[in-house]
Amino acid sequence: MRVNEIFYSLQGEGFLAGVPSVFIRLSGCPLRCRWCDTKYAWYEDSGYEKSIEYIVAEVNDWPCKHIVITGGEPMINSQLPQLVQALKKTDKHITIETAGIAYIPDMSCDLMSISPKLSNTMPLEEKLRAIHEDSRLDLAVLSELIERYDYQLKFVVEDESDQLEIEETLERLGNVDYEKVMLMPQAATREEYIEKSQIVAELCKRTGFSFSQRLQVLLWNNQKGC
Repeated sequence: MRVNEIFYSLQGEGFLAGVPSVFIRLSGCPLRCRWCDTKYAWYEDSGYEKSIEYIVAEVNDWPCKHIVITGGEPMINSQLPQLVQALKKTDKHITIETAGIAYIPDMSCDLMSISPKLSNTMPLEEKLRAIHEDSRLDLAVLSELIERYDYQLKFVVEDESDQLEIEETLERLGNVDYEKVMLMPQAATREEYIEKSQIVAELCKRTGFSFSQRLQVLLWNNQKGC
């Protein structure tokens, strides 16, 4: 399977933020989010071809129980179920980071970490906007993931105006446990993160949703592989 990078760090987001984790970043994503901080993993030919056996062996080099499979968009990779199955044989806790645009049944992952893409993700390039808009939000897929897996929902917040769209999305889904909903600041730099954290904190107080850290921005200023 095509792997962009494998590295050891702390989980930066969600309810497991701060937990030492090995990250497996798979290549390829059909979305073109404007603020994406891993554009280098968009293309399916980025990175290197690695066998599942190689990936499992490399992951086991670190003294770590938690594995995060991310991208790109890992749920579009046809070999993902085999990778998850192989990792579970080594007694790992597995989180899959996904935009919630593709559904795979019966994977033995421990946490489906879903980040639905709001309209604030729309790319600036006109030729990409229609493609992105058609793919960024699939309520049927989101409903299946929420129904079938232990999950968390992380919404990236650009400004206060995103609150209405978040609440409308949750209402349309209908089957969401609101205690599993998190808001996190959209930020490319540490300075931007600190500034927007104030906005998101107030939104969390207003809505009752949890605040998600982004430690990769706060601690390492979004440096690749940290």
